[in-house]
Amino acid sequence: MQGNWLKSLLVAILGLFFVVLHEQAFANDHKEQEGLDPAKLIMEHIQDAHDFHFFTLKKNDGSEFHATIPLPIIIYSSSKGISMFSSSRFEHGHAAYNGYKLEEGKIHAEDPNDKFYDLSITKNVVQMLLALTILVSLMIGIANKYKKGQGVQTAPKGWQNAIEPVITFVRDEVAKPNLAGKYNKYLPYLLTVFFFILINNLFGLLPGSANVTGNIAFTIVLGVISFFVILFSTNKHFWGHIFWYPGVPVVVRLLIMLPVELLGVFTKPFALIVRLFANMVAGHIIILSFITLIFIFGSMNAVAGWGFSPMSVLFAVFIYLIEIMVAFIQAFIFTNLTAVFIGQAFEGGHHDEAHH
Repeated sequence: MQGNWLKSLLVAILGLFFVVLHEQAFANDHKEQEGLDPAKLIMEHIQDAHDFHFFTLKKNDGSEFHATIPLPIIIYSSSKGISMFSSSRFEHGHAAYNGYKLEEGKIHAEDPNDKFYDLSITKNVVQMLLALTILVSLMIGIANKYKKGQGVQTAPKGWQNAIEPVITFVRDEVAKPNLAGKYNKYLPYLLTVFFFILINNLFGLLPGSANVTGNIAFTIVLGVISFFVILFSTNKHFWGHIFWYPGVPVVVRLLIMLPVELLGVFTKPFALIVRLFANMVAGHIIILSFITLIFIFGSMNAVAGWGFSPMSVLFAVFIYLIEIMVAFIQAFIFTNLTAVFIGQAFEGGHHDEAHH
């Protein structure tokens, strides 16, 4: 157990080392140009981008070295057609190319009359595809081992040994209590959601990676999918309780209960969307805030900056370890709430059958 905690601590310290290196180079650059802006600095790190930017170093001759992985830019314009080129053409926002420029992470046309559609593959898209590839490869590999009898006739090995308890936990603690006899029908969806969110949460903790689950567009898509799953799971008893709540006066039904119940249908996926987005963004903001405090104190006084550095790094390491736990917790909460809402969709029919 102590060895595992030591490994986690070393991983966190190593990750924060790269983050600090990145922040220091970036902060120094801002000091020389326009002064350190903590809010802008933090937002640039949690937003989507057209490249994977790890750190920036200033050379002796005054030029800069950017450790980045450029991504493809795909733009469709009615006047120019499809334009495809590397994001490195923008030289990190310092140059324009083919009539387009990059400002604050977004592409703009130099000609204000040029209407275009940005179809570029950003780092959020790349990381989602990578997470999906890992998820599919991992699960197919484990399934093939079970087909061969490993884990059935013999003890599970490798990833089987790590994934099987998680699958069992989701089945016994999430699906069965909330979905009763229908848990097998929804278990594949619940497991897919859980592992997909978990992988993206963990990837988001790596220095230079994308904070996919901290992107509202990502959580909206997951919430909308869960919303349709919930709707297709409803029955006449569910809608009957919404439009004609039994045992309540007619005036109260129409003026109070009906609007509230209809609003509740949409607030359920909204709760899923906001909860995951807010929690994952908050963790990254806190970590970056502690790191940025070093440069805020350093801009006041060099001694204060160096003196506060150990405390800031220790707090950041602590939050980083907490975020590893939060990555699992938020995947579980999203999956569990989805199961609860699906169970409520057909709960009326289940209770009525039990009553009869």
